[in-house]
Amino acid sequence: MIESHINLWDTPEHALAYLGRADTIPHRTEGEATLLEFLPRPLRRVLDLGSGDGRLLSLVKLARPEAEAVALDFSKLMLDRLRARFAEVATVAVVEHNLDVPLPSSLGTFDAVVSSFAIHHLTHERKCELFGEVFVALRPGGVFANLEHVDSPTAALHEEFLATIGVGPGEEDPSNKLLDLQQQLAWLRSIGFIDVDCQWKWRELALLVGRKMKL
Repeated sequence: MIESHINLWDTPEHALAYLGRADTIPHRTEGEATLLEFLPRPLRRVLDLGSGDGRLLSLVKLARPEAEAVALDFSKLMLDRLRARFAEVATVAVVEHNLDVPLPSSLGTFDAVVSSFAIHHLTHERKCELFGEVFVALRPGGVFANLEHVDSPTAALHEEFLATIGVGPGEEDPSNKLLDLQQQLAWLRSIGFIDVDCQWKWRELALLVGRKMKL
């Protein structure tokens, strides 16, 4: 698949269109439930990359209400949704940040970094850079859990996936920059993550998990 540099997520129309279908993505709840299984104990701080309207972070907070959380996004509409959702939750900080640029060191360190269907909008080079930044931001023993949209091995399988989720010819999100699952797992291992694996997968939806070794 040809990599595009288009990213429409700064437009409210694109963000609203996604929110309108977010709950209809097949098997999404299975992937989210599996992600929660890999949250470490104790979970003192968690970073959510590309938080959107806070769907995943809400699940994390339900599972671990004691955790302090930082939600990152750059879409004005999504930031408004995040602030409204967590307005009464003192342990959640909402930060405006575009993942196209390096993570600020001022965010501090975390026991877990999570993400849901966000990183595939970055260029492949930036994906790899971000994985390295996540590794630095994790405390020893910390976990990176990325529920992601990955590329299919063949064009035919990709077309089947699109049909399954109701995306017709010419309707695919031009912001997508899908990458092979195995390549991303290899990057995580080369960066220094251990216990790297795909812990759940349905067609092009996959959960990539890696740990930072304890001291």
